[in-house]
Amino acid sequence: MKTRLTIALAGFSLVTRIGSAQQLRATPRGGPGAPATIRAALLRTPLTLDGRLDEPVWVTADSIDDFRQREPREGSPATERTVVKVAHDAAALYIAVRCYDSDMRALRASQLRRDADLSSDDNVRLLIDSFDDRRSAFVLGTNPNGAMWDAQFSGVDDLNDNWNGVWEVAVSRDGEGWTAEFRVPLLALRFHAGTTTEFGFNVRRFIRRKNEEDLWRSYGRAQGLYHLNNEGSITDLAQLHRPDDLELYPYALGRAVETEHDSVGGETTSGYVGGKAGVDAKLAITPTLTADLTVNTDFAQVEADQQVINLTRFPFFFPEKREFFLESSGLLDLGTPGRVQLFYSRRVGLDTSGAPVPILAGGRVYGRLGPWRVGVLDAQTGTGDNANDAVVRVQHDLLARAYIGAIATVHARPRGRGVERAGGLDLDLPLIIHGGNLEPKLWIAGSQTPGVAGTPVAWRLSTDNPNDLFDNFVSLYRIDSGFAPPLGFVRRTGIWETTGHVDFMPRPGVLGIRQLDFTFPVPSWDIIAHETGSPLLSADWETAWFEWRVFGGDRQNGDHFEVNLQHLLDAPSDTFDIFRGVGIPPGRYWWSRYELQYFMNPGRRLSFGAFVNWGPFYGGHSTDLELTAVWRGGGHIIVSTALTRTRAQLPAGAFTAVLSANRFEYDFNTRTSLLAFVQYDNENERVDFNVRFHWIPVIGDDVFLVWNTGYTTDPLAPFRFPDTRALSRPRNGAFVVKLVHRLTP
Repeated sequence: MKTRLTIALAGFSLVTRIGSAQQLRATPRGGPGAPATIRAALLRTPLTLDGRLDEPVWVTADSIDDFRQREPREGSPATERTVVKVAHDAAALYIAVRCYDSDMRALRASQLRRDADLSSDDNVRLLIDSFDDRRSAFVLGTNPNGAMWDAQFSGVDDLNDNWNGVWEVAVSRDGEGWTAEFRVPLLALRFHAGTTTEFGFNVRRFIRRKNEEDLWRSYGRAQGLYHLNNEGSITDLAQLHRPDDLELYPYALGRAVETEHDSVGGETTSGYVGGKAGVDAKLAITPTLTADLTVNTDFAQVEADQQVINLTRFPFFFPEKREFFLESSGLLDLGTPGRVQLFYSRRVGLDTSGAPVPILAGGRVYGRLGPWRVGVLDAQTGTGDNANDAVVRVQHDLLARAYIGAIATVHARPRGRGVERAGGLDLDLPLIIHGGNLEPKLWIAGSQTPGVAGTPVAWRLSTDNPNDLFDNFVSLYRIDSGFAPPLGFVRRTGIWETTGHVDFMPRPGVLGIRQLDFTFPVPSWDIIAHETGSPLLSADWETAWFEWRVFGGDRQNGDHFEVNLQHLLDAPSDTFDIFRGVGIPPGRYWWSRYELQYFMNPGRRLSFGAFVNWGPFYGGHSTDLELTAVWRGGGHIIVSTALTRTRAQLPAGAFTAVLSANRFEYDFNTRTSLLAFVQYDNENERVDFNVRFHWIPVIGDDVFLVWNTGYTTDPLAPFRFPDTRALSRPRNGAFVVKLVHRLTP
């Protein structure tokens, strides 16, 4: 058995082996005033990625260890030591993170699956701003199990954690801590090649049992990992060049589709067995500009959407999960996600019910050209839509982080059946004033639809002031009644709307409370008035929501709690069905409600959450209850359940809405996982199963086995679940095998 002992004196490191523990010393760099750079060592011999850090390069490489707390004690030295070193060769960037820990028995590490939420565990995140423009970055994370998590970040708060990059990490543990060794191929990054290449860089470590967040740079509470103005740099990357390469991802798929039945067991669609093949390609046009191509696209492996019971009269927003649309997806955003968006990628290849529409072929070009960020997308859909969808987006840098941008979208049907268009402009102006954040924003858009006169418009003006003691926001919208972007999402039209909040968040440091959160006496608000009225006159309001948080915040142990009072208005002009068989007649309804929340921190082996909201509701009374529980067993098994129940007594009738979502996950290792997702809702009277096995033989290759099926739970149906006879009468069902292989010719 060998141990590793490192002694650092005046910048000279001596490594000796005398056991299994790793000691990695860093040359002292000082505190907050130390240089915000780390020099990358040049690799002259191949490096084995094993998390051991026993190669000579890690002995001599420059290092940093001056980490400071962002939570709980801003600016204080980290309670546990972290050492980071960087190296590179002609093909990849290597980053070593040594996390010392004085109590390894208390280490939290429950996740293994790729892209799992690592907030339940000890973890580290690397931020690599490869454009070195303080505007966008790649983010890579891992935990002591070596689970892989990655994301793309852009702007001020746009974190796309659905993106998947091609990179690797290896970890090891010993009695004094754990070590992560990352390998990031240059092909996975976007950067300006040249003789003076530098990358923006930062490192964040999270210690779950202490709820402690440590950063190398940007550790102020009004900053954080994604505050790129305060990032450090990786230097000595001279003559670094991204390969002008081509990546191909051909796939083959086999599908067995079950015969579909209606709710009483009658056959509606015959089953079949079939196959399909296609290919995705990624081409580096320049070191900063990338093209993606797809032919005969298929998304059979994508996890099913989570069901909702919508007790409002407005559409529900579902997030994008399909990989082709995910990389740099934030570049194509203009508007307010979930409310008004000029481009909502689920409009391409999915119908309004979420059913797939074939994508025959598609392409994207995205990246940076000097001060410009550009994004172009074009897709041709087949049966069920048979249209060409196109998006063009540009942004031009202003000041340190600001930009002005424009977008245009087109939905063109063949043979003269009409072209729908939309376009818009936006300005984002994030500022730092006396160390605080201030972000004014403006966007304006218009649409043109055959048969609709003129160009209806929508716009929003807002200002955000997100800081530690006060977090303030206010916005004003105007959306014309005819506004209909063909590839967008609009929750409501023909309105004025204002939203905002004024949060006061002191840190008392007593009774185990880390930070409180009050919205009192000024409530949070969301007010919508009809387009001929005013949001300042209550008589013109169509809906309104006010919430006073009289007591809320976070405990030192990571638990979260809230006590809220709410006052609401809804004024439907027509009868709408709130639930099966229960309608709400036109009227003007005001009501007040009470709310309690308590959610345990996810680092516990067994954690619970509870939410209850009760009070008057549309002239009657209702109680909403949500219970969640998660059990993490030994690093391989995770079981979670969430139950939502609304019981309402209304003048038009009574109903009980129940939604249950249950997940079982077994992770064999960091590259092999089995997930089962079972959902039930009594509004649609059905239960749905989604089982997915995912194996990653090597990073970039994928093997998927997916089974989807659904059964009726209608109590009057002769073949209703859980009666075993229902298994022969599924509402829908399919078994899919999909193989994806990465080629770099």
